Amino acid sequence: MIDTHCHIFSEYYDNIEEVVNKMNGYMIVAGCDDKTNLEVIDLVSKYDKVYGVIGIQPEEVSQVTNKSIKIIEENINHPKIVGIGEIGLDYHYGIDDIDKQKDIFRTMLDLASKYHKPVVIHSRDAIKDTYDIIREYPDVKCDLHCYSSSLEMAREFVKLGCMFGIGGVITFKNAKKLVEVVREIPIENILLETDSPYLSPEPYRGQPNNPSNVYLIAQKIAEIKDMDVSEVLKITTENAIRQFDLPL
Repeated sequence: MIDTHCHIFSEYYDNIEEVVNKMNGYMIVAGCDDKTNLEVIDLVSKYDKVYGVIGIQPEEVSQVTNKSIKIIEENINHPKIVGIGEIGLDYHYGIDDIDKQKDIFRTMLDLASKYHKPVVIHSRDAIKDTYDIIREYPDVKCDLHCYSSSLEMAREFVKLGCMFGIGGVITFKNAKKLVEVVREIPIENILLETDSPYLSPEPYRGQPNNPSNVYLIAQKIAEIKDMDVSEVLKITTENAIRQFDLPL
């Protein structure tokens, strides 16, 4: 069982060791900025079952400096840093910094291509631009974290070989569009994630999330795709190992 995207940081948890130990499997902790990228490095060095990705989340692009890029490039070959992320585009709060977002997104993808690393992509209200930029990097493996767009776009991303991070939203009653996506795309393109501490699945919606809840997401996917949960766990674990070249 692998939670491919979580944020197990001191800002959100005062019991990180307990959260890590509760997880019956592995987790990939995702950085968003200088502070959390450095915390990812500490976590992967401390816990055997924790791997990490480091990157610049689009809402943080105004804070990017040369140091930000240096932190990522200096640590990208750490044996437990398995990708670059989370990165991408977010137009939810407006597009005043759209050019900056695109520039940083491409800079991160350039690094991924240079160092042969997969990327974890955050895309909110920006799916067409995200798609167009990803197409510029056919050699980079992409994971669309917390996918929230249409089935039509999902089919186009499948053609590019992209993976889809599916989290607690799939258990929500109003998640009809995502349920349709999960039903129709191949299980071989699905990764489990929690986005902890956010987006807790039912019946824990509204409470702080944790990686062990990834099992509830697997159960819901099994229900949607009429599969046994053990098969969902087996295939999604194989997907994660392949996507991130995990030494498991």
